[in-house]
Amino acid sequence: KPKDIRVDNVPDPEIKQQGDAIIRVTSTAICGSDLHIYNGMFPQPKNMVLGHEFMGIVEDVGSNVNRLKKGDRVVVPFPVACGGCYFCGHGLVGHCENSNPDNYGPEGGLLTGKGGALFGYTDLYGGYDGGQAEYVRVPYADFGPRKVSDALTDEQVLFLTDILPTGYAAVEWGGVKGGETVAVFGCGPVGLMAIKVAWLRGASKVIALDIEDYRLTMAKSVCGAEIINVKDNDNAIEEIRSMTHGRGADVVIDAVGMEADRSFLDRVGSVIRLEKGTINALRMCLSAVRRGGTVSVVGVYGYPYDNFPWHPLFDKVLTIRAGKAHADNYNDELSRWV
Repeated sequence: KPKDIRVDNVPDPEIKQQGDAIIRVTSTAICGSDLHIYNGMFPQPKNMVLGHEFMGIVEDVGSNVNRLKKGDRVVVPFPVACGGCYFCGHGLVGHCENSNPDNYGPEGGLLTGKGGALFGYTDLYGGYDGGQAEYVRVPYADFGPRKVSDALTDEQVLFLTDILPTGYAAVEWGGVKGGETVAVFGCGPVGLMAIKVAWLRGASKVIALDIEDYRLTMAKSVCGAEIINVKDNDNAIEEIRSMTHGRGADVVIDAVGMEADRSFLDRVGSVIRLEKGTINALRMCLSAVRRGGTVSVVGVYGYPYDNFPWHPLFDKVLTIRAGKAHADNYNDELSRWV
């Protein structure tokens, strides 16, 4: 039930399929999207172990696992993916056709027709226990886990599970190739990673926006971004335009998504299609981007929203890309950056 998170003893996971591996977790993290489960925004009728950001040591493997052996140190990308289906073959590992058989479908609905599975992210996304535990079962172990050099610490490598590939995807989907002005809404871990990646991809200017001064301080001091605090600031969009010859940013990244603490009535309204929540961050992104620009959305939006701002999307001839990152695609390259 919502807000019922506890430390408890549970049975150790076991090999269920011969492609599985059992990992002894050495490091794990809490993702901002875990708060959506914590607050009951995604229903979960039975207890489960949360957590999709983890790494550790291989303790056991099934007979069909050829790439890993006991004792290997690995980091595990957050999607559960087979590596062999249509979507995995087209680089869309987050939409694996085989990892989420009970709730998979083409619709992408609120409570049905979801994509591929995620570790520790409710029955809607496969029902796999996650990595906030001593041990975790990892299906399709020949595809997902990546071996890690002993020269790197857990703290350096753990970012490869989610936030670094998600930040990278945000910038790639924005089409940053060099010389662009990039505005990043949300300076949490994913937003900060997106700022770093934008510079590495050749951005000429990066503008960071948030409502928390401590996050903006990090965006400026660690990531070198120009900063705007949007809290009680009615001129944030004009400030962006003043930095971009009056046009707006070439690429805008939404690393905020929906509110993680929406009320019970908001959640009920979403279920019966009487949406009462807000998409303020996305609205601001559509205002901040220049005509012909691109909005890249990696913040989580899990509900339908009335009054979606179609007019600026159409009138400004915008491109919008959104979704969960296909982390497996990027990890080999990103591991060289760590």
